[in-house]
Amino acid sequence: MQKNEVNEAFEILLEELEVVIDLLNEAGAEAFKKSDYEKVKESIERATQITEFREKVKSLQKEWANLYSVRLEHPKKRKRKTLRKLSKGLRTPEDAFRRPILESLIELGGSAPMKEVLDLVEKKMKGILNEYDYQPLPSDPKSKRWRNTAQWCRNTLVREGLLKSDSPHGIWEISNKGRDEVFKLS
Repeated sequence: MQKNEVNEAFEILLEELEVVIDLLNEAGAEAFKKSDYEKVKESIERATQITEFREKVKSLQKEWANLYSVRLEHPKKRKRKTLRKLSKGLRTPEDAFRRPILESLIELGGSAPMKEVLDLVEKKMKGILNEYDYQPLPSDPKSKRWRNTAQWCRNTLVREGLLKSDSPHGIWEISNKGRDEVFKLS
């Protein structure tokens, strides 16, 4: 069966949405420094709208994964032109970070600074992360792509209640529900 090119397209779209949200965050921070609170408000509203849209795309991606797993038989293999941008879909998907983040937090005593968590996640995912994951983000050449994806995964885990939302800034903390999830998967 052909590889799941639709899922790769979803990954490309999600990555592009992350870039747009990062740019809006930067614009909002710059406006805040200049005390342009109307511009800050606009940036927050746009970022919120795009984040909500991103969640809809993630939901569609999951729906597609369920449909694709039915494994339809194709009578003829057809050649398809691949777009150059499709290579962006080669990054490790966000969902691959879920378990390593939760396990890392348990190993670190339940909470730890983001850097410590990500350093341990990197060790756990050594055989999974690929060269594309280690490339810098176009919007922030100092940041590795996989770290950004892991941070998005953290946001998803917070929304699902697996990580605490009221942790101090820069600290990631697992919830009881998150601990239960890890032990359920073990």
